[in-house]
Amino acid sequence: MRNSVISRCVDLLVPLLVSGFLAAPPATATPEGEPDWTAEHDGPQRYPSIHIDWDIPITMSDGTVLKANVYRPADANGPITTPLPTIVNVTPYTKLVTMIGQTAASIPILSDAVINFFRDFQLDGTPLEGLTDATRFLGGGFARTALVDPVLVRSGYTQIVVDTRGTGFSQGFWEPWGPTEQRDTPEIIAWAAAQPWSDGNIGMSGASYSGVNQLEAAEKRPPALKAIVPVISGSDVVRNAIAPGGAAIGLLLPYVIQVNLLKLTPDMVSIALGRLDSKWLADRLASPMSFLDVVLQTLTTTSFDAIPPQLAEVLNPDSPLRKAWEGHPERITVPTMVIGGWHDNFADGEPRVYRDIPLPPGQKQLIMGNSYHITVGFDMRGKPGEPPRMDVLQRAWFDKWLKGIDNGIDRYGPITMWQQGGGWTTADQFPRPEATHRRMYFSATASGTATSVFDGSLTTEPNQDSASLAVAPGLATFCSADAEQGTVGMLVFTGCGKDARIAERDALTFTSAPVTGPTTLSGPIDIHLNTVLDATDGYWAVTVNDVAPDGRSATLSTGQLLASLRAIDESRSARSENGDLTDPYPILSLDSRQPVTPGEPTTVDIGIAPTDAILQPGHRLRVDIFASNLPKGVPIRPFLDATELKPQHLQLDPAAPSYVNVPLAGDPGW
Repeated sequence: MRNSVISRCVDLLVPLLVSGFLAAPPATATPEGEPDWTAEHDGPQRYPSIHIDWDIPITMSDGTVLKANVYRPADANGPITTPLPTIVNVTPYTKLVTMIGQTAASIPILSDAVINFFRDFQLDGTPLEGLTDATRFLGGGFARTALVDPVLVRSGYTQIVVDTRGTGFSQGFWEPWGPTEQRDTPEIIAWAAAQPWSDGNIGMSGASYSGVNQLEAAEKRPPALKAIVPVISGSDVVRNAIAPGGAAIGLLLPYVIQVNLLKLTPDMVSIALGRLDSKWLADRLASPMSFLDVVLQTLTTTSFDAIPPQLAEVLNPDSPLRKAWEGHPERITVPTMVIGGWHDNFADGEPRVYRDIPLPPGQKQLIMGNSYHITVGFDMRGKPGEPPRMDVLQRAWFDKWLKGIDNGIDRYGPITMWQQGGGWTTADQFPRPEATHRRMYFSATASGTATSVFDGSLTTEPNQDSASLAVAPGLATFCSADAEQGTVGMLVFTGCGKDARIAERDALTFTSAPVTGPTTLSGPIDIHLNTVLDATDGYWAVTVNDVAPDGRSATLSTGQLLASLRAIDESRSARSENGDLTDPYPILSLDSRQPVTPGEPTTVDIGIAPTDAILQPGHRLRVDIFASNLPKGVPIRPFLDATELKPQHLQLDPAAPSYVNVPLAGDPGW
């Protein structure tokens, strides 16, 4: 019998703690113009202080009243009356939280000292390296980009933060990114543009949920909207974040509970003054836990025939809600700076948003760091070889497109990305045009480099190996890059995302020979599996890794798919010239569900999120294959029950080979 998960973890954690993790290679990209942008943002500002108008009502076309805090620059005479460009942030996390964060970030001397401390605090090459990844993001400008930037306001902008419908102090019912909420945002923009303190030029800021709001608003082309800076966000929330590959993220339940609890916080000032909004109270009593019923249905519905209408709407790509969740960046016409990370929950979407926006490079920018969701910017601190901080870039972006200042930001990039295994680089295109897809075949020949359920090899040519390899659901993925991603980076302090060897104890692994020269990997990846299941469904999770000479296995990118949802939309998938899939687009609907016939071969193509990396000489390429992916993914109950949690089988068959179709460039020597 296999060792317990605890003993497995101990076996590998001990040597890791003794030796520490490998330090990241030095960065190489030094953007031109950076010192001017940083000096402009960190230097004296035009106005000395900020005036805040609290809980300003904004009435929507259906009569629902949303509440906003308005931050305006001020001097000794009060708020500035000169009309200024206005930045809009629409958030479900309540402007109360934003106010608290903004207040903490505005404490003179203390806030700058804290930010500078975390900007410089790092323990690379030690067992605590993951911890400093989690703290250094405070020095990357994330808080000022996601909340309110007091420096931006004092430089000559008005910034407003609005509680989305049904959250915070706003009336109505919360329906995440629903059709009504999406109608609200253009109305908020029109309201802001018409105020006497606005010059009619509107930008949008915010991260995650608020970043998605930016993209959705820009698709609708409100006339006053001139520029957006979506951070850690995508345009297809189901595929990118809620249920990639058909398996709901493990944090979905606590996330929905958190937003609902925040929205129940009453306006204490209004209560004290005897002016509590009775409509707000009635709405909260009518829907105290919005969308929670749908989330619970994903866990408790025991059969496909018993799926309730609310959950069915979420599972139907043609429903109004799912249509609202599916973005259309090809409709965006305003300058857009997309900021994300290769391990972000939206990593699959951020490069696609940049790709699909029909603007010339410069008017659209893509910045991809090596971060998870809540650690975005930890590697963007303005240090030599790093990009400027996010708040610096955002200020430069708005100065260009809202004030017309020729500051060179449109000549930056246009694609600035951390090349995993290397450092910061600048490119004109992503994927890099020199990278071409090629098959690497799974072989039963042992690589001698992995401790896993089965240690196989990757070969450049078809092989004659025949084998049936079983892999069972396990718990070792609780220490993995996917675990860190699935918890939005909250587990980054564990360091598990730095080395996959613990998780690989529950995986089939296939590893190449060492590369003899620097080898670039750039773009989306397809994993083509010939499988046999013992049940009517299976849950496959796969990773592509960079294996160092000392054995460390660093996850570059990941993907997952329920076998019954393997049907793809050919019109939205991409293939190599030889016909191999490079970027499959699964339909992910109940109508497209194809139960597996137990015991019969079933072909599955699993898309891996686009990434950019370089394998240094002596490093190897590895593919890990799992039959579960806790805590990142939890299949909806009927799908999970259909797997019966039985072992799953990968068939190595010369007549129907399994392989990874990977975009490579350089001289790997094989």
